[in-house]
Amino acid sequence: MNNRKFRIWNIARMKRKVMEGLSMGRTLVLLMLGSLLFFLLLGLGGMAEKGLNTSPVSSMKGLAASLSSRFFIDMIGMEMPHMAMEKESSTLSAEKITPFVFELLTSVNPKDPKSLLAGEVPGMKTNQPVPLRSGSGNEDGEAPADYRPDPSTPNETGGDHPEVKTEDPTPDESNTSPAEPPSGTEPGNTNKGGTSEVASTKKNVLIYHSHPQEAFNPLLGKQSNNPGSSSPNKNIMLVGSMIAKRLESKGIGVVHDKSDYQSTVPDYNWNYSYKYSRQAVKAALAENEDLTYLIDVHRDSQRHSKTTTTVNGVNYAQVYFIVGHANKNWRQNEEFASRINQMLEKSYPGVSRGVWGKSADQGNGEYNQSLSPNSILIEIGGIDNTKEELKRTGDLLADMIADVYWQDMKAQKASVKNKQETTKTVQKQESSSNNKSS
Repeated sequence: MNNRKFRIWNIARMKRKVMEGLSMGRTLVLLMLGSLLFFLLLGLGGMAEKGLNTSPVSSMKGLAASLSSRFFIDMIGMEMPHMAMEKESSTLSAEKITPFVFELLTSVNPKDPKSLLAGEVPGMKTNQPVPLRSGSGNEDGEAPADYRPDPSTPNETGGDHPEVKTEDPTPDESNTSPAEPPSGTEPGNTNKGGTSEVASTKKNVLIYHSHPQEAFNPLLGKQSNNPGSSSPNKNIMLVGSMIAKRLESKGIGVVHDKSDYQSTVPDYNWNYSYKYSRQAVKAALAENEDLTYLIDVHRDSQRHSKTTTTVNGVNYAQVYFIVGHANKNWRQNEEFASRINQMLEKSYPGVSRGVWGKSADQGNGEYNQSLSPNSILIEIGGIDNTKEELKRTGDLLADMIADVYWQDMKAQKASVKNKQETTKTVQKQESSSNNKSS
């Protein structure tokens, strides 16, 4: 009798264990299938976003770009202690993580009060720049700032800035043509008189200025919140000349367009700035078939403390790289900007303020960047930067652009050589096959 009870008890116990095992197995299988389905949907969503999204401003991409590399290292360090960096305080402190979580939940950047109004003011949020690649010179993630010229503020030459008309609030960048500039303002001219600044070598780089009268207070010798000048020696054209000269010293042909639309275009309208420059860029491309790298040089409108950094005891004007939202080929332009940004980060950390996706007022957001995969807008320094600071940064940028250019030339030569070798191999095989058949 006791032996019979013992056998029954054992069978019941074994049955219970089997049922528990089956239950755990079902749970494990469900978890595996759920995880598989989740990552499958995540991958399909990423593929769909990449194929359908024509804007670089993906919310998650902008969010990830706003984080430093150190943040991700600290995250890994929580599971892998040897990854933690002992010398510096963790980025996962309450002081540093709270603003990030707050912005994630509310879309309001505590360091940028304007973002509080962005969701309430029509059109303000849509034009908000978004970080695509971080820059070590911009830890607060501060967006670039541009101000349109004030009609009531006289420029350096004593005249007033041209009136900014607003009768057409949404000009179409691609379809509307600007007024024809007068003769003597063709691409390559240095000023209103039409003095040519074109080297004799093959032209590969075009430097131009959609806002040619953006100037600098130290060069004007006075203070202003938005300085402007028609003098090429006191406005952004000076920085373009610095970059052009440095590139030419490295054997790269440059066309520097110094068309001053504000001074020369009849009925000038600031809202059409990129239409005027687009016309100049197209003319330059028509005259120089080798032009591939198109650089629109601007300056930022922030003050000296926010546009300047010190590297090895020397001041440099900081830079923003801008990629337009409306260009469907923005990924190619972003890649070009990111290569230069990466070089700056490696050699001169702090000079770059990052790569930003940006749209302009009145519907612009293309910035002529559909005309070439190597087309970008660069904002160099701000209204208070000195000539020396601008020169140092201009030389740095020229060096980085030259490095990218020679890397591309090397890759092109290697590609051509591989194609030639492949063609020769195919021809030999066809010749051998023909000899055998005969």
